[in-house]
Amino acid sequence: MSELTHLNAAGEARMVDVSGKDRTSREAVAEGRVLMAPETLDLCLSGQAKKGDVFATARIAGIFAAKKTHELIPLCHPLLLSKVEVEVAPDVALPGLRVTARVKTLGETGVEMEALTAVSVACLTIYDMLKAADRAMRIEAVQLLLKTGGKSGDYVRG
Repeated sequence: MSELTHLNAAGEARMVDVSGKDRTSREAVAEGRVLMAPETLDLCLSGQAKKGDVFATARIAGIFAAKKTHELIPLCHPLLLSKVEVEVAPDVALPGLRVTARVKTLGETGVEMEALTAVSVACLTIYDMLKAADRAMRIEAVQLLLKTGGKSGDYVRG
């Protein structure tokens, strides 16, 4: 494991100086899922959830969250994102919804936190929109799947 870059020599939190890094194309993909009762998934798929279109609202919330990551995570840099894509797909085998976010930029630092934040907020939005029908839903397995670009190289979950 490499050294922690968000700590100074005294062990205090700091924002990393990325001004000397090369601007490169960077991408990250994250995923998560919301497990729910089969009846809740049916309600979601029917479009009859009391709060409206679960899929569209979760996608928009995820995109918005990626753009606001630096305001939520204290040591993240504000980034000019070139792409944020959030997909929400039903999975009857769970049963529940799978959420995937893909984020891209051309910059000095990666977009892993933006992808993870997008997935997390999209999952929370799904929970919020369906909680009246199923308070036992579970958000789980929020994880980074892929990261490309930068000095540390590429990462693909095994």
